Amino acid sequence: MFITLEGIEGSGKSTQIRHMFDFLKKAGLQCAVTREPGGTAIGRKIRSILLDPDSTLIEPGAELLLYAADRVQHIQKVILPLIQAGNVVICDRYFDATLAYQGYARGLDTTFIRTLHHLTCQDLKPDLTILLDLSPDIGLARAWKQLEAGCRSGAESRFEKETLAFHERVRAGYLTLAAAEPDRFKIVDASPNEPQVQKQIIEILKTDSRLFTDTSLQKPGNMHHV
Repeated sequence: MFITLEGIEGSGKSTQIRHMFDFLKKAGLQCAVTREPGGTAIGRKIRSILLDPDSTLIEPGAELLLYAADRVQHIQKVILPLIQAGNVVICDRYFDATLAYQGYARGLDTTFIRTLHHLTCQDLKPDLTILLDLSPDIGLARAWKQLEAGCRSGAESRFEKETLAFHERVRAGYLTLAAAEPDRFKIVDASPNEPQVQKQIIEILKTDSRLFTDTSLQKPGNMHHV
C-alpha cells in the first residue's frame, strides 16, 4: 500500500510520519518511510537546488521538471521496489504537492502537469493521501519557529520565504484536489497540538481495511493492544 502525507509548511508532516511508522510497525506491518524531493541519492542533489533559498531565479517550468526528474528516480529506485517487496510505503509529499505548488500556486497548467506525470511516472497514484490542513499564517509561524530554533535547516527555506498569498493558493489547491478525490484523500485538522493530530491520523489508519484484516484493530478502544 502506498500512503502519502501532504500539507503546507509547518503542518507537521515529518513529525506525524514518525508516529504513523511506529503505529504500523507495532501492528506488525512491514513499513518504509521516504520523502520528496530527496528520496534517492540523485534526488538529494535535486532537493538541494529546489529548497535552496538562493534559488530564487529558478523558472516555474524548470522547477516543475526538477520535481518530475526527482520523482522518476524515486519511483523506480525506491517506491516501486518497496511496494513490490510487500511494504506499506509512507511518503512525505508526492505528486499532489506538485499540483498544489507548481500548478495552483505558481500558475502552471495542471493538465500539462498531469500529462507529464502520466508520461514519466507511470501515472502512479497513492492508495491513501492524508492532507494535514492548516491556516498558512499558523503554518508559517510554526515553520519559522523551527528554523530559528535550529530544528529545520536554513539551507532548505526557499518555500518558507514565499509570500502568505502563495501559501494560501497552495492550501486552496490542496483542498480542491481533496474535494475532487474524496475516496483517496482524508483531511486532518492540523491546528491542534501534536497528540491530537496524531490521534486523528491513527484513527484513519486503524479503520482502513486495506491495512488491517483483523477487525479488532479497528475498534477505538483497542489501540493499546497493537
